[in-house]
Amino acid sequence: MNIQNKKRSFFDRLTGSMHAEEEDEEIKNIPIKGEKKNGNGWMEEENEELELTVDVYQTSTDIILQTMVAGVKPEDLELTIARDTITIRGKREENRNIEEENYFIKELYWGKFSRTILLPQEVEPEEVEATEKHGLLTIKIQKVDKEKRNTIKVKSI
Repeated sequence: MNIQNKKRSFFDRLTGSMHAEEEDEEIKNIPIKGEKKNGNGWMEEENEELELTVDVYQTSTDIILQTMVAGVKPEDLELTIARDTITIRGKREENRNIEEENYFIKELYWGKFSRTILLPQEVEPEEVEATEKHGLLTIKIQKVDKEKRNTIKVKSI
């Protein structure tokens, strides 16, 4: 008997319950959030931007952020730093001309990415050093020194 043609009991409709076969069939048809199937039946991400994975740690004077940006040219990276946040944006260009049907596995991400991180402490947005080596982007941001004092002599004019 076809599951779609089977009439549900009053109790089933009232409680929203369903038989195991119906539940299995319904689960198969639920789309996974953020994914869609292309013509080959492969799952693809629908999101326009990937969120970068990062490591953030501190030294006594700096906050250090590290992320992998392999395959991205430095001119394709944009860093925006405020006193309490940092945003990294970029784009990884795919330069290959391979037909979709020739892929067996396609896991590398090509396209836009970004990440905004709330920093654990206030920083000096002008005191930043960003370097990339072997695909690892390291951003060193100087912390605001709240203990720093300056004595100023008053001049008579």
